[in-house]
Amino acid sequence: MSRFHVEGKVVEGVDLLRRRPPAWRLDVWPFAVIYAAWLFFIVPALELGDSAIVLGGLFVVHVLVLLFTAWSVDFRCLVQFQKVKDIHLADACKVTPAKFSGSKEIVTLHFQRPLAGSSTSDTEEIHFNFRKQRFIFSKEKETFCKLPYPTKETFGYYLKNTGHGSEAKVVAATEKWGRNVFEYPQPTFQKLMKEHCMEPFFVFQVFCVGLWCLDEYWYYSLFTLFMLFLFESTMAKSRLKTLTDLRRVRVDSQTLMVHRGGKWVKLTGTELLPGDVVSIGRSSGPNGEEKSVPADMLILAGSAIVNEAILTGESTPQWKTSIVGRSIEEKLSAKRDKGHILFGGTKILQHTTDKSIHLKTPDGGCLAVVLRTGFETSQGKLMRTILFSTERVTANSWESGLFILFLVFFAIIAAGYVLKKGLEDPTRSKYKLFLSCSLIITSVIPPELPMELSIAVNTSLIALARRGIFCTEPFRIPFAGKVDICCFDKTGTLTSDDMEFRGVVGLTDGINLESDVTKMPTRTVEVLAGCHALVFVDNKLVGDPLEKAALKGIDWKYTSDEKAMPKKSDGHAVQIVQRHHFASHLKRMAVVVRVQEAFFAFVKGAPEVIQDRLVDVPSSYVETYKRFTRQGSRVLALAFKPLPDMAVSEARNMDRDSVENSLTFAGFAVFNCPIRPDSGSVLSELRESSHDLVMITGDQALTACHVAGQVHIISKPTLILAPSKSSGGFEWISPDETELIPYSKKEVEGLSDSYDLCIGGDCFEMLQQTSAVLQVIPYVKVFARVAPDQKELIMTTFKTVGRMTLMCGDGTNDVGALKQAHVGVALLNAVPPPQSGGTSSSQSSKSETNKSGKPKKLKSTYGSHGNTQNKSSSGSSSNRNLTPADKQREKLKKLIDEMNEDGDGRSAPLVKLGDASMASPFTAKHASVAPTLDIIRQGRSTLVTTLQMFKILGLNCLATAYVLSVMHLDGVKLGDVQATISGIFTAAFFLFISHARPLPTLSKERPQPNIFCAYVFLSLLGQFAIHLTFLITAVNEAGKHMPEECIEPDSEFHPNLVNTVSYMVNMMIQVATFAVNYMGHPFNQSVSESKPFLFALMASVGFFTIVTSDLFRDLNDWLKLVPLPEGVRTKLIVGAVVMFGGCYVWERLLRWMFPGKLPAWKKKQRQAVVVETTANKKQL
Repeated sequence: MSRFHVEGKVVEGVDLLRRRPPAWRLDVWPFAVIYAAWLFFIVPALELGDSAIVLGGLFVVHVLVLLFTAWSVDFRCLVQFQKVKDIHLADACKVTPAKFSGSKEIVTLHFQRPLAGSSTSDTEEIHFNFRKQRFIFSKEKETFCKLPYPTKETFGYYLKNTGHGSEAKVVAATEKWGRNVFEYPQPTFQKLMKEHCMEPFFVFQVFCVGLWCLDEYWYYSLFTLFMLFLFESTMAKSRLKTLTDLRRVRVDSQTLMVHRGGKWVKLTGTELLPGDVVSIGRSSGPNGEEKSVPADMLILAGSAIVNEAILTGESTPQWKTSIVGRSIEEKLSAKRDKGHILFGGTKILQHTTDKSIHLKTPDGGCLAVVLRTGFETSQGKLMRTILFSTERVTANSWESGLFILFLVFFAIIAAGYVLKKGLEDPTRSKYKLFLSCSLIITSVIPPELPMELSIAVNTSLIALARRGIFCTEPFRIPFAGKVDICCFDKTGTLTSDDMEFRGVVGLTDGINLESDVTKMPTRTVEVLAGCHALVFVDNKLVGDPLEKAALKGIDWKYTSDEKAMPKKSDGHAVQIVQRHHFASHLKRMAVVVRVQEAFFAFVKGAPEVIQDRLVDVPSSYVETYKRFTRQGSRVLALAFKPLPDMAVSEARNMDRDSVENSLTFAGFAVFNCPIRPDSGSVLSELRESSHDLVMITGDQALTACHVAGQVHIISKPTLILAPSKSSGGFEWISPDETELIPYSKKEVEGLSDSYDLCIGGDCFEMLQQTSAVLQVIPYVKVFARVAPDQKELIMTTFKTVGRMTLMCGDGTNDVGALKQAHVGVALLNAVPPPQSGGTSSSQSSKSETNKSGKPKKLKSTYGSHGNTQNKSSSGSSSNRNLTPADKQREKLKKLIDEMNEDGDGRSAPLVKLGDASMASPFTAKHASVAPTLDIIRQGRSTLVTTLQMFKILGLNCLATAYVLSVMHLDGVKLGDVQATISGIFTAAFFLFISHARPLPTLSKERPQPNIFCAYVFLSLLGQFAIHLTFLITAVNEAGKHMPEECIEPDSEFHPNLVNTVSYMVNMMIQVATFAVNYMGHPFNQSVSESKPFLFALMASVGFFTIVTSDLFRDLNDWLKLVPLPEGVRTKLIVGAVVMFGGCYVWERLLRWMFPGKLPAWKKKQRQAVVVETTANKKQL
């Protein structure tokens, strides 16, 4: 088999190849034969000049073939390799990456025998390395698989692990997984410049410059060449800076105790291997800076509090516990068991050792086993994302290729016309004729196209970076302009993290809330005080805001020795013995505590989950919690049970299931979850700008519906899908339970017209079993009680039915959904950066800085890059007293300021670790949903800018093709200075329109999502017809005033009236094209608001007026322009005004006739349902 399909998200397929011997390559022997044929057949048959033209043509083809092997991987495979089916005959392979993961590559295939001492010493290992990952050939699966790491074993396997037992095993593991380092070669400026100069457009541009030189346009050619080298060298310089900065991120070289060969030895972090058992704890360097975890590790004994801000952006430190107590048969899942894993790059703020384990750590650290090293760690994955997305950025790349083909079609017609006419005249020079045809064809491919497309996206990247929004996958920016459905998480995204404890309810038959602690039962208060995951770090209490609010509400305090006690009233201290942390799939948490000498199990969680674990459920249980969730409150059920007398060690080793069963109800804790001040206004603006809104939350359905109503997600009566109480099926119930409608998947679309629908996570299994996912999910507005993997399913369903999705959430629970969405926005709880002037920042974001309550400050030195610091703190006087952490923060602040100043639109801003999060392509340092507006605004602006650039380039190129063909035959040529001035004007205009800023408010109208649409083609053809009419009329008018002289097409340029008029008309058309096709309102600033563009237009109009009126004769002489007769001058000015007016009216008429529309997703949804139904029938 010559092609293998690879499982995973990085590589799609692998083709086996074998190198051809050099002499048998298709870029060698065929050309040797052709050159010999030229020498023996062409040279004797033709004149020397003609045979030289043939040789030149052959040489150009040969060079093109050689260049194509550098440009196209597929072409290189064809020329230099041959496909093979037997893997042992192959010596290389072509790797096709997954969509949006970069371009194809040819990599070497390695065959090696593992070293003696490894368990597989008898088998040969076949592998290739691609993007810092190793893929190994598996004989069983008959395909390539990613190099396996010990990340999916049973908990029993890890607990028995004592590290690598012998030196041979260490050598074999090093051979297999390599050193724990981030190694990538430092490129030189020369190497990057060579890479840039080999790109197709650059070679094409140099080729065009050569053609212009042959046609004696020296100034124009040299100007273009200088601009090209200047642009490419600045690009190479900025990429060099980016790659150099990335190289600074390395594995911390701290010394660790590692258990190898049956004893503890000291090793550096870079020498760690998967399977090593290590002692890890909080450690700092000589200057006091915190050391980070060197690899991904699983805690076997002890616990740690970790700051993961650098990876997830979550500022609240995370509690990591050991796997003791987990079932030994259960397998580790990196997604589900994040609470046991220390991720590489994160910082341990404090750790607790566990001395009861058989293998004791010599330095009092936590016992952990290394899971992944190097580029396979979580930090390594983020590094790979950043490293391999530093490629050049463009918008709509495949469309640009098709658009050029459309232009080339016109050019070939024009060139064919010139060739036909030229061959009819035997006196014409063949060399000049072929030169003219080459110029016509090359003229339609605008040399500045890649430059302009890069600028369009990079301008948006820089604008977003200034607003504290960072992007690791720039190709997603145009997607943001096409988004038609925005999904939001609720807790911590739409609502604030600052919870308010309202009280306890449900202990009596009454429905009144009890907020007086003295009137609450003792056990209820103790459950609130003891059942939490709060922890002290550097004498400061950190953890879930909800748990802090509960402790504050009952007026208890929590001490660093894991003891909760009342501040004032008499009461007994609650000593926490063992915690079973909250898990999203369980929806509950539990603790084992000691009050005086008695042991208790305290549990809290979702009311519907706790209900099944109670010995006795109060009659008003369901009614009570629903009453408060309808008001938008967050309700947690509290429960407890006394435990028998036992030793502390026994209490610690209790099985989680036995702790959380046979519980006694202790009431409902009710919390208020205030909506962020700007959530309503932001979502209202999104709704008014033609976006559908959806809420996806882990919270209870009634709470979710209440909040959704307040933030404009739902506006119609609501129905919630729930299991039917009377029959075994499901039914739609209104929040107040007055309306009941039987569920039928066929009626969901009709119901959604008059109701807003809500479904809970418990319905998903039913939807999947009945194949109703595609018929129900697309019409739902609120998803409640959904687990992280269900959030992912929702996003994939929206994508399947053809919707462009945006997901906004936090970086921890929503990772899967954020990755699945076309545009994923992870919000970090940091203060927004100061406004950078300009209209691109929304008013709602401005108010956010004042109203968002108290944003959490990160403990990590990466913090929020000093955005919260005062300007004065950077002064030299205060600098002396700064701690190392503050100095580090200052350094980062300087770095980010430099990045913002460097933004020139030509290179994408560098995204640093700490700015990006693993969670999603967009990371926003705001405690608000306002960044979604910024991202959509910039996305729309990029789309519009790209569209207008294609139209302008298209019109300019069509006009150029006509001038060079039809008019060239009449002897009309451009002067060298004229061509240079024209080039400068075009470059300046493009620069100004690409820097136009988006409007502060989103419009109801949507931009055209594609280049290929009726609007673009009709606009191009209509305007081109008007331009052509103006050009032909003006030139004919000038021809009447010309003396009857015959101008040779191939003669040297000399000024005359026809040439002067055609140059002026061409320039007028160029400027009119920019003015007419510039898309201002409702997406970007209008011409009058975009000052640089306005001044450029005014300057060009002034220039034409001066040139046409012949005010400065010396200027006209320098431009090689002859004086215009009075009649011609007047007609030229009138004609220009009519031409501009005609184009303007035509363009505005088309914009009115073809507005951007919402995608017709319902049609696609029905098609998807039909496809799924057919597939299911076939399976049956």
